[in-house]
Amino acid sequence: MKNNNLHNKDAVFLAKWMANEMTDRDLKKLVNNEDFLTYLALKKGILLYERLEEPLDNSFKIIQNKIENSTPKVKKLYLKWVISIAASLVLFFSISNFFKNQPVLNTTNFGEQKTITLLDSSKVTLTAKSEIKYHKKEWKNKRELFLNGEAFFKVKKGSKFTVKTKNGKIEVLGTQFNVNSNKDFFEVTCYFGKVNVIYNAKEYILLPGQGFRKIIGSKMEKLITTQTIPTWLNGVSTYKSVPLKHVILDLEKQFDIKFDATKINTKMLFTGSFNHKNKKLAFTTVFKAMYVDYKEINDSKKIILTKK
Repeated sequence: MKNNNLHNKDAVFLAKWMANEMTDRDLKKLVNNEDFLTYLALKKGILLYERLEEPLDNSFKIIQNKIENSTPKVKKLYLKWVISIAASLVLFFSISNFFKNQPVLNTTNFGEQKTITLLDSSKVTLTAKSEIKYHKKEWKNKRELFLNGEAFFKVKKGSKFTVKTKNGKIEVLGTQFNVNSNKDFFEVTCYFGKVNVIYNAKEYILLPGQGFRKIIGSKMEKLITTQTIPTWLNGVSTYKSVPLKHVILDLEKQFDIKFDATKINTKMLFTGSFNHKNKKLAFTTVFKAMYVDYKEINDSKKIILTKK
């Protein structure tokens, strides 16, 4: 604003305007355009404040009563002005705090792979249709995030780092590991360092090359790998004795398609891999090995699977 210190006359007409005793047109004749726009924006903020929840409204009634009881009569023209500014400021800080407390969310789309650098310089690489979320405000004191889908983690050494999923929890200090957590499927593989997997109130310690897998309806499995990173980072999904239903789910995520698998046995175990770059080659690799035929419908977004 051009004049930061309002003299008494200005304060009087501003108070009248805030009390709706003066029109916007009359106010505009008394102030310059820049000041008018500023006052108008403030008034809009006050109108929004009036729609806030009752508890906050009651707090302002208490403030208003205190001001009314302690303010000399000569200053009552400024009362609405003071209360309005206070209301706008509280509204602003309430909205700011609301957004600050919202978790940071990172997601991937069909066929997408994305690497996120966390606040401590740890890195997370997400495969297709996966997500992580964490609270930025709490990160310094608690390195904790939630994963839905599959991700590869490179964790910087420091305080405990926790990955929570719907299936279980993983705790580490500084290490590299992969987590795949989807409906009915939970798999963790350690590539460097040491990983503590907590599942169903039990703990499982994994060293490099070791893995943990729990598929609903099956026993917990211990896995062994000679790989130094998960193959999907290089665009190839690899499986060892995994029910076909989970392989089909990964195909859907990579190629943005939907399978009708009602006519086949999706509990059959698949061992092999498929490439993320070539859809037809991926279909042939998976379904030929399982003696399954596939037929594309309409725009190839729906695939019907049948026995050979």
